[in-house]
Amino acid sequence: MSEASGHEDPPASARYLPIAEHGLIGDLRSVALVGTNGTIDWYCCPSFDAPSVFASILDADRGGSFELAAAVPARTKQFYFPDTNVLVTRFFTEDGVGEIQDFMPVDGDETEADRHRLIRRVLCVRGSIPFRARVAPRFEYGAQPHTARLHDDMVIFESENLALALTATEPLECDGLDARVDFKLQEGESAVFALDQVSGAIQPRRCPRAEAEALFNSTVAFWRHWLTASQYRGRWREMVHRSALTLKLLTYAPTGAIVAAATTSLPEQLGGERNWDYRYVWVRDAAFCVYALLRLGFTSEAESFMAFAARHITPGDGHPGGPLQIMYGIDGRTDLPERELSHLEGYQGSAPVRVGNAASDQLQLDIYGALIDSVYLYDKWAQPISSDQWDNICGLVDWVCEHWDQPDEGVWETRGGRKNFLYSRLMCWVAIERAIRLATRRGLPADIVRWRDARDTIYRRIMKRCWSPARQAFVQHEDDDVLDAAVLMMPLAKFISPTDPKWLSTLDALTEDLVSDSLVYRYDPNASPDGLRGEEGTFSICSFWYVEALTRAGRLDEARLAFEKMLTYANHLGLYAEEISHTGEQQGNFPQAFTHLSLISAAFNLDRALG
Repeated sequence: MSEASGHEDPPASARYLPIAEHGLIGDLRSVALVGTNGTIDWYCCPSFDAPSVFASILDADRGGSFELAAAVPARTKQFYFPDTNVLVTRFFTEDGVGEIQDFMPVDGDETEADRHRLIRRVLCVRGSIPFRARVAPRFEYGAQPHTARLHDDMVIFESENLALALTATEPLECDGLDARVDFKLQEGESAVFALDQVSGAIQPRRCPRAEAEALFNSTVAFWRHWLTASQYRGRWREMVHRSALTLKLLTYAPTGAIVAAATTSLPEQLGGERNWDYRYVWVRDAAFCVYALLRLGFTSEAESFMAFAARHITPGDGHPGGPLQIMYGIDGRTDLPERELSHLEGYQGSAPVRVGNAASDQLQLDIYGALIDSVYLYDKWAQPISSDQWDNICGLVDWVCEHWDQPDEGVWETRGGRKNFLYSRLMCWVAIERAIRLATRRGLPADIVRWRDARDTIYRRIMKRCWSPARQAFVQHEDDDVLDAAVLMMPLAKFISPTDPKWLSTLDALTEDLVSDSLVYRYDPNASPDGLRGEEGTFSICSFWYVEALTRAGRLDEARLAFEKMLTYANHLGLYAEEISHTGEQQGNFPQAFTHLSLISAAFNLDRALG
């Protein structure tokens, strides 16, 4: 209750747009989320994992935002300029129609690689519309004070660690903290706002209308040229290409890193504690991205990630093969300490807000399979790996042969203690099996006898200890009866025939226990405690794995219906968060690479099976 006003404050949900009501723009170094109301409420500068400048999606009052919208009641619609990552938000008012074109130039000008420019073009396309802008950055996740001053008709925002310059074709006002402007456009008129990082080498620079138009055209051309490499011509081309463009946006061009998601701490459950920072390179997620992009014909991204892996994904002390760290910073750093930002309330009050990720210290044996499988596919579909890369692979496989038989935290990064997870065993089998294939096809030196012995031992162990006679299904971990959607990878990884009776029985058990109208839960946390409070939604990557498992089992009608249903859960732009709530809302970090890469794989394989 507000004492001053005598009435209740609005609920948290009224102060936040739904997660799905956002589009994504970026420049292959950082990204911004733009709401359907025209507000940029998430932006980190100068990189994905830098502290936020705008974070009102995590705290509507203290996070900071870039508001830009019609100053009168308006209906809005949002779409991507065709075949690009240029976002258009349209405003429909009684007196006219206007739009905002949001983009971050990707022009390859190395002389100004540190400018990190964000451009917002406002156009009135019919009638006349009044607009209102308020630029209110809050540095270091809203924790660091700043000043704002007018200088040569631009506003300079300065904090201890970062300075930004706002230029506009409309006269700006500044109150020492924020910048504002009200303006009206007639049909055919436009306005431009540009926000730049400034430093000693990068000076503030205006962005007149002609330059903004030229940058718009060059950015459109960049994305369209990139997309021409796609070889996908199937039924779901628009959704597949949007997923590919999204994966590209999650790529950090300077190093070839691919981040798991664009955001931190968007909740898996409103009011719950399952809020994590995904702005890092998970070996597993990035390796799967390589598979999805290679599938479509994008080889340069795979090459860049292979270079990142060669430079940074290296074993720990004491052994040439491991253990590997499961995630890295976009620059390859290994230290990702997790901390809570207690001054931020979290999305719709969902605290804590976390930065960094303590899961970086976990043991996850499955990453070996994901990494070596991506190397195998790169060698097969792109270009042969080098002798040094093969030496590294041999070291990794030798380590897996020695260490696969131990409990770990598993693919879902549970915090309830280590277990002997089937998925971890499965992907250790994949690591060894793909290395054997690679050695055999290329005639490369390898201890094939030892590798085959280890591979076969893992196979028999899974078949004996991870099969539940009671459930007539493969289960989450050894000597138990708990189901887990991760086992959907068994036929996808070619461990078991997709029509094997044991597998078909498993598929039926998963359908009965974990599938809800095509949506798939990872596992039941009540049956398998994961060390965290609260519940979660269905996990979208599992839903697409389910489609692919049905496809490979020959159940094409079921697969197609499940896939089409999954497409209805995408947002208006074709983007997905990590999970879907029981009411169909997107939840978790957004957009998530895992979901989009699994969509690509499911679409590719289903389309091919349908003929």
